[in-house]
This record gives sequence, C-alpha cells and structure tokens, in this order.
Amino acid sequence: MKFTKMHGLGNDFVVVRTERTPDPREAGKWAVRLCDRHTGIGADGLVVIAPSQTADVAMRIFNSDGSEAEQCGNAVRCVARYAAERIVGLKECLTVETRVGPQTVWTETKDGRVRRIRVDMGEPVLEPARIPVRMEGARAVEREIAVGDRTFFFTAVSMGNPHMVIEVEDAVSFPVDTWGPLLETHEWFPARTNVEFVTFHSPEEVTMRVWERGVGQTMACGSGACAVVVAGVLTGRSRRRALVHLKGGDLWIEWNERDGHVYMTGPAEFVFEGEWPGPGL
Repeated sequence: MKFTKMHGLGNDFVVVRTERTPDPREAGKWAVRLCDRHTGIGADGLVVIAPSQTADVAMRIFNSDGSEAEQCGNAVRCVARYAAERIVGLKECLTVETRVGPQTVWTETKDGRVRRIRVDMGEPVLEPARIPVRMEGARAVEREIAVGDRTFFFTAVSMGNPHMVIEVEDAVSFPVDTWGPLLETHEWFPARTNVEFVTFHSPEEVTMRVWERGVGQTMACGSGACAVVVAGVLTGRSRRRALVHLKGGDLWIEWNERDGHVYMTGPAEFVFEGEWPGPGL
C-alpha cells in the first residue's frame, strides 16, 4: 500500500489514496497500525482520499486511536495540496467532500507548487445540543466546569467537530497533558471534545495549545484555531480576523461577518513517500 506523509503545521498524517470510500471500521484499524510512532509510520491521523461524485475529491480522517473525526482543518489543507499537485491539477479553487459536507478551498501557487491554502470551514455551531454539550441555554459561553481539583471557564463551539475553548494565563507553559484528557472525556460532552487552552495577547493575536480528541496533544489544530477566534469574538476578547500562534506555526483565521463562515489560511507540506508491505485499504 503506497502512502504519503504530510503535515499542516506539524499536525501530521499518513495520506492514502484509494478508488473507493473506505469502510470506517477497517480504516480505523489501519489508523491504529499506521499511526503508531513506534511500530508504524507515525502520525496524528490517517487521511483517506477517494473519488467524489460531488466534489474534486473526497476525504475521510481517522484519529490515531481509530476513531473517525468529522472535521480537520489541517487535513483539509493537506488534501487540497495533494489533489492540486497530483490529481486535479493546479487551479485556484477546488472542493473537498468531507463528513460535514463539501468544503471550498483556494490555493496560492508559485513555481508549480501550492504554497498556502485558504479553506472555507463553514459556519460555527453554537447551540449546545448540536455541538454537542449537555447544557441549558442558547449558547455555552464562559460556562463554569469542574474537573479534578480545579475549575475552568469554557466556551463551546462546533466547527463540524466539538471544541472547548479555555483562556489561561500562559498557554505555552500550561500543563495540557494533565488537564486535556480529563476535559476531553467530561460527562457534559457525550461525543468527547477537543480542548484549546488560549492566551489572548491582543484582539488580533492569540496563542493556543490543543488537546485533540482521540489523539492527544498535537502541534496544531485548524478547526481548533477557528473555534478559538469564534470564542474570542463571543467573549469580546478577539476581533473577527486574528493571527493564531500554534505550537507548529501560525494560521490566519477570519470569521466573516457577511456570510457567517470561518475562513482558515495556512500551509501544508509533503514529508516523504513510502510503501506499507502487504494489502492495504
């Protein structure tokens, strides 16, 4: 089985191209094997690219624990670059079919290569029941939550997948590995949740660290960066366009007031090619 290793700001993926939509159970088992950093290739997730009847390509993403994610901004950028350079040809605009619907992607190219990708991440979901989070009210904004021996205030946002955004004094030094897994599996989040710990430096600049559902701490999370800016706007800490600093690099995020969609701009990189022995997906 041929594969390509790619990453978006250090959020890395094993990318496999197939001619059919994968069976989620089988793909999940493959994700566990391929993503293991000791006995496999090593990655945060497995991305499967397949043909689409409604878009340029279709993608499915499976976390390193075998669970399937609804959405992944960094993976969409990787798929867009892969598709533009290897499947559909270089063009300014293409569409990627995902579990949450088609996503429009714009590419910036130079010397025959894609340098940056802008993704329409759609409208954020703010109703608790649709995120989902077990909480009364129209929105879960700066709600109190207790876990372990500590209390946090969080804002819940879905970007096709659930996010919990928590402001902390210093996101860089915050013990993400301690609190992330406890908050991910909190009983209020029936589908578990991604957790972003953030520090707002100004209304246009924020630093975040992320604990990803089904993966652990990663170097970047595109949908998480989108959720952070949405939460920042809702709490009055951020403008609608902001630079988000992640462990692996920076993303520009814009929550467009005209159409209500969130747009994410950043890079995607090839790392290496390889072949896994034996039959594949």
